Amino acid sequence: MDIQNNLLASLKKSYLKELLLFYNKNEAEQLLTILIEHFFNITRFQLIMKPDIRISESEILKLHMAVKDLKNYKPVQYITGVVDFHDLKFNVNKDVLIPRPETEELVQTIIDTESTKGLTVLDIGTGSGCIAISLSKQLNEASVHASEISESAISVAKNNATTNSQIVEFHIHDILDEKQTINRNNGKNILFDIIVSNPPYVTEDDKHKMQPNVTNYEPHNALFVSNNKPLIYYDAIILFAKKQLKPGGRLYLEINESLGSEMITLLESSNFNIVKLKQDLNGRNRFIFGVKQ
Repeated sequence: MDIQNNLLASLKKSYLKELLLFYNKNEAEQLLTILIEHFFNITRFQLIMKPDIRISESEILKLHMAVKDLKNYKPVQYITGVVDFHDLKFNVNKDVLIPRPETEELVQTIIDTESTKGLTVLDIGTGSGCIAISLSKQLNEASVHASEISESAISVAKNNATTNSQIVEFHIHDILDEKQTINRNNGKNILFDIIVSNPPYVTEDDKHKMQPNVTNYEPHNALFVSNNKPLIYYDAIILFAKKQLKPGGRLYLEINESLGSEMITLLESSNFNIVKLKQDLNGRNRFIFGVKQ
């Protein structure tokens, strides 16, 4: 690439042309804007108003390597290492899923619904910690816990809690092991007012519909379930809730949009009432809520 005088506007134009072979124009423009703002703290508007901004050779190399990653469909969030979620910033890497807007909707639903002071909350399969940390910030003096089987994911989540100045108690826990419980330091089971989870729910059949930036980079154990056991994590969460969710406690779940009726049946047959499906902003059955009898 021969760009005279290291003009950032010219570099962006050249890289945009390259990325159009991989992304549509709006997406390519957005991805470059994210990279430029992240690496150089220069917004799209600033670059338009000052097209004579120049960057150094080392900065050009940084941008070049990032664009190379984009051409291999690496998610831009893994390139920058950060993602915005519910007005907070979260560090992410290959060990955790990239938080989605739908999960922000789940968090907002809980915030809008739960006004009681001092609730005890559990986020199962916390990943980056985005749900637990956001709830810790927004709920009134809640005691927030988060569980995860992956120690590397727990490390990311703990760092995010510290960065966002929130207190969350983290637990290494395998939800599929029905013998495992989540306990206080004295060994007694913790009873929760709220359990929330965004567990793996994408079936193997649906994998081929997903983009390579997801299938090639994000952790499969946090995404996919087998075709013959699509509700395996929900079965386990409900079994756990029977033991550690208080009577009258609330269960909030993000779900596979094609399995809404099956989830209603599962919850109602497991002594949950006031069971409700909720659509996401795209009109898909994305969430289900229930109250333990």
